[in-house]
Amino acid sequence: MRRMLAVGVLALVAAVAAVAGACSGGGDEGEGRGETLRTVIDRGQLYCGVKQTQALFGLKTGDGDPVGFDIEFCKAIAAAVLGDAEAVRYVDVSDGTTRFELLADGGIDVLIRTTTITSSRDAGLSVDFTTPTFYTGQSFAVRAESPYYETADMTDEPTICVQSGTTTEQNLADHFTELGLGYRPLGGTDQATREAFTSGRCDAWTADQSNLAAQLSGLPNADEFRILSELISKEPLGPGVRDYDSDWKDVVQWVVYGVIAAEEAGITSANVDAYAADPPNTTIARLLGVPFGGASVADHGFGQKGADAEYHIDPQFIQRVIRAVGNYGEIYEREIGDVIPRACTLNALANDDSVDCPPGTGGIMYALPYR
Repeated sequence: MRRMLAVGVLALVAAVAAVAGACSGGGDEGEGRGETLRTVIDRGQLYCGVKQTQALFGLKTGDGDPVGFDIEFCKAIAAAVLGDAEAVRYVDVSDGTTRFELLADGGIDVLIRTTTITSSRDAGLSVDFTTPTFYTGQSFAVRAESPYYETADMTDEPTICVQSGTTTEQNLADHFTELGLGYRPLGGTDQATREAFTSGRCDAWTADQSNLAAQLSGLPNADEFRILSELISKEPLGPGVRDYDSDWKDVVQWVVYGVIAAEEAGITSANVDAYAADPPNTTIARLLGVPFGGASVADHGFGQKGADAEYHIDPQFIQRVIRAVGNYGEIYEREIGDVIPRACTLNALANDDSVDCPPGTGGIMYALPYR
């Protein structure tokens, strides 16, 4: 009986150890899991996987680093963790078919590349998503003289350009199946599908509506194309990190919430120092990591502690973020502006009552509390 009990205990210990090993990054598949924050700090540089072919979000110009909305969040994370918004190595993940492998293998620390958050990706891939940074939906671009005004008009099996290895590809297949219509897909990279469409090799081009607007608006012959108002999907875009790495995910997640919270509170890159020197309330004091009313500074506890205190993120990290890139509204205005209007869309602040939006429209951008 004792021997049976001992064997049972050993089996239980082995099982627990196996689970712990899987969760802490044991084995080849999970190499480096749980250590990203330490790795970034020791390296002194953030490896940020970004698109480099999409105007407004991630576009490489000349011989320099890429610019755009997603790039600003790479800078924000570097400012929070390393104190230097320029301490970023931008890794090109314009090819959507390899981005998740690159993240899982440790080639990048965070993926910020107009990537849609979906249940299958969250559950089936080695990726853990943060809160969305941008909301859009899939639509279609056609030539101005096209007879297509909605997808129901596409009854002649059109050739449709679609980026390979993306949810866009699956959404297209699902939608045409539901309509009972046929089509001929022409796949490729984002840039290749755009060029195929604008050169007349496709009858339509499908992508996120924001992507279509960004890329077509920059063309000298932009008036030769139009974008359908129809949306066939929800496309919440947000950063992704590796699974089983909660310290790192917490930092990335709360950097995103931090820029939203700053806009909610009216804190900008121009006035953050004034707010930090004399916070009007405890909410802002906690956000900026400063004392209020004689109380001690609220330490949010991000990162590692104890013997690993050097890998702890100090309470002033959102101050650094706002100084470097501003609040969410500043980022949006600087990088996207009027090309994709923000008012009365999901990307507006949930508490914005300055615009009288039509019923059924309005923002859902909302920061969780720093306390």
